[in-house]
Amino acid sequence: MPGRFMYDDQTIKNVITGQIVKFLTSDTGSDTLEMESLYLPFSIEPPVHYHPYQDEYIKVLEGELTVRMDGEINIYRSGSAIHIKKNTRHSIWNSGFRETIVNWKVDPALETAEFLRTMTQLSNSGETDVQGVPSLHVMVYLLRKYNKIFRLEQPREVTLRMLYLLFSPVFCLKKFRKKFNNPLKQSTN
Repeated sequence: MPGRFMYDDQTIKNVITGQIVKFLTSDTGSDTLEMESLYLPFSIEPPVHYHPYQDEYIKVLEGELTVRMDGEINIYRSGSAIHIKKNTRHSIWNSGFRETIVNWKVDPALETAEFLRTMTQLSNSGETDVQGVPSLHVMVYLLRKYNKIFRLEQPREVTLRMLYLLFSPVFCLKKFRKKFNNPLKQSTN
């Protein structure tokens, strides 16, 4: 696998989760965002989420991928293709013994690359917990900012809206709009 994920401005590595994402298409101006992603063995299952306006297409290139979709868990091995339709509740991780590499397409791209870069930047700068989750007020801000591309199954949207209103003064005081307008551009080893 050496060389497959050369570190450049199109590759990001989350030092907390170990996930590496290489952007194969441009971050902007494309209808579809195509990436390759590496998942470490025994990675942690992320929160169940959904994409209200996007379909995901995943092909397992190496290893195996565990997918929870609409409450059902399946393991997909090398060569498998997975289509996750918009609004489908899911989570994806590697529960196996070997690294997993997938080809991952998101259609339409929207702000997916920016979201992934922002989450990586937070993890790599120590602004998340040991599972890569930022503090509550940061997460509420990001879930509102990126709500066209990423929504958690829990808490519900109405709860997030109320939390957003509650935290609004904090967002202003800490200048979140400025802080989160510059997502990570370079990778970190």
